Amino acid sequence: MKSAIRPMVALALVATVEARITRIVIDQRVSPAFSGASYGAAGQYETIAGRAYGVLDPSDSRNAGIQDLDLAPTKDGLVEYMATFHVVKPIDMTKSSGFLWHDVPNRGGRITIGVRERSYGDIGLSSGWQGDNSGATAHSFPNTNDYAVAPVAKNRDGSPITGLVLGRIVNRSGLASQPVNVQANPIPYPPASLSTAQATLFSRVRETTDGEVIGEMAIASTDWAWARCTAANSFPGTPDPSQICLKNGFDANLLYQVVYTAQDPLVLGVGFAAFRDVASFFKNAEADDQGNPNPLAGHVKWAVLRGRSQSGNFLRGFLHLGFNQDEDGRQVYEGMWPFIAGRRIGLNFRWAQPDGVLELYQAGSEGPQWWTSYEDQLRDLPESSLLTRCQATKSCPKIFEFFGSAEIYGLKYSPGLTGTRNEADLELPPNVRRYYSAGSTHGNGAGGFDTSLPGEGLPTAGATCSGNNFGIGILPRNPMPQVQAENALLVHFRNWIIEAAEPPSSRYPRLMDGNLVEDTKEAMQFPTLPPLPVDAPTRLMNPLFDYDWGASFHPLDGSGVPALIPPAIKRVVRSLVPKVDVDGNELGGMPVVLNDAPLGTYLGWNIVSSGFHKGKMCGYTGGMIPFARTKADRMKGGDPRLSLEERYGDHAGYVAAVRRAAAKALDEGFLLAEDADALIAAADASRVLR
Repeated sequence: MKSAIRPMVALALVATVEARITRIVIDQRVSPAFSGASYGAAGQYETIAGRAYGVLDPSDSRNAGIQDLDLAPTKDGLVEYMATFHVVKPIDMTKSSGFLWHDVPNRGGRITIGVRERSYGDIGLSSGWQGDNSGATAHSFPNTNDYAVAPVAKNRDGSPITGLVLGRIVNRSGLASQPVNVQANPIPYPPASLSTAQATLFSRVRETTDGEVIGEMAIASTDWAWARCTAANSFPGTPDPSQICLKNGFDANLLYQVVYTAQDPLVLGVGFAAFRDVASFFKNAEADDQGNPNPLAGHVKWAVLRGRSQSGNFLRGFLHLGFNQDEDGRQVYEGMWPFIAGRRIGLNFRWAQPDGVLELYQAGSEGPQWWTSYEDQLRDLPESSLLTRCQATKSCPKIFEFFGSAEIYGLKYSPGLTGTRNEADLELPPNVRRYYSAGSTHGNGAGGFDTSLPGEGLPTAGATCSGNNFGIGILPRNPMPQVQAENALLVHFRNWIIEAAEPPSSRYPRLMDGNLVEDTKEAMQFPTLPPLPVDAPTRLMNPLFDYDWGASFHPLDGSGVPALIPPAIKRVVRSLVPKVDVDGNELGGMPVVLNDAPLGTYLGWNIVSSGFHKGKMCGYTGGMIPFARTKADRMKGGDPRLSLEERYGDHAGYVAAVRRAAAKALDEGFLLAEDADALIAAADASRVLR
């Protein structure tokens, strides 16, 4: 039976709501900031770091969708939390533009708006949402990162809640103990007992792209310990709930997977409400309940939510669950800009691990990943979209979506384009624009031109794969930049919010244009290139798994209580990828100078060279294969692509190609004039065909 959309957050209106910031504490003010620099008409800036204390009513419909909020401790019937914040503002707020960028920290990393935003007189706000990796007890104030302090859920009789949690260790060797991490941070739920008899540890020889497990072997409870050990102080070591010590040491060619019972789940979904209420306070309030003034009072006209990667996933989850409406029914954000995000954050379920990076058994791709209403018949889910709840309350923001090739290959974004059946393009609603950066790696390449030249700027070593100690790629890191397109889109986005000026039309690969195809070398028409396996990149991409987490998990919203650990894989949902040209460079994206005047093949994927993941995709790190310099060089190496000399003739010919590419991007609105001039100057100064 298809599950219905659960009533929560914004599907019911209430007259009285207790969800607000009750007190702010300012821990540090730096005025003037940025070494006293002045920014256009806005003049000098200052920064304010502090803490916001808030309360939530578990019975209120706008908060009721927060997993386990009804099991959190209360005071006077309200759940308490704390979130840090960092404000960047003109000293003289009469010179402010009134435009607030609310940036979502990535794993606690505080964000400060850049020079471009300051030159406009914009305001910056970074605030905490992630309550699992904050290390709050170790922090002093003023703090240098942003986090939330989330409550711990308890059974209704006050007893501890327990449940199963999964951890993985990969590409580690030797007798020393190894941490049980998710990405780079410890799993936030220590074992309830250090007795290994109450946990299971397995080693695995291999996991296929489609999730098949090969060579799994149980490790006896007497052969490992929750402990810290070294080669000198070997097994059983010193008890430690965050480390595993193996009697016979770790083998770098194996993956180790532990399933154990944890205690005291954090109510991490509070982070959504904390972000909402901090923004609403700074946008709307005059002062807190104690009379402490809001330093932005009366000066915020427009608020925009912005996040990259994990933080962009947070944005998508935030909007999907209806949090863009505050306790008074007001729309919080006029705009939202998720960068390089391919799913919703795995935050609002019991034992959530929001640091997850889409390794096997990581949640985050359940439910709708699309902006338009779509019935997910393949996964037996009802018609829904990321906008369903905000549409019901007329609180949907204007949205820019910016992503690239790595998000297609590594972060499972393809269903956002065509749904799970891949039968047709999903149309975008009027409030959404989508921009695709073809052939780009996750998180922006180094840019420039020498970065594509072997012996000049392109590394000879393979790139380090993103993810939890994933491995090393066979190709150097892709230098394809995103920053120039981002600069241009920032101008368009502000103008769309402030002046309702139409931005450039969406630009991304589509089925109707023939630029979105099956993930096989033949369908992509990808050339055979010497550094790659002959069949690459057939079935290389990270597919979407339809997991069975158990009956108490709600896949539509990604909430509930996972009971099957690890989950069963019900089906593998095949995804589509961009088609490529004769060089292997992707079609269908925005005009980008290095893509339109290429120095090689730029890939959103790479291949792991050794270790447990050998032969698989290198996390979500892209690679690059440079063109040969001469025809003789390419013929000698068996390269079917034209050489640099065959394409451009000489250095002046390449600079001319850059001029043409820059003019095209400038004309279509994806490049600023100052960036075009800088790129042409950089090409002229480069070593290309010198």
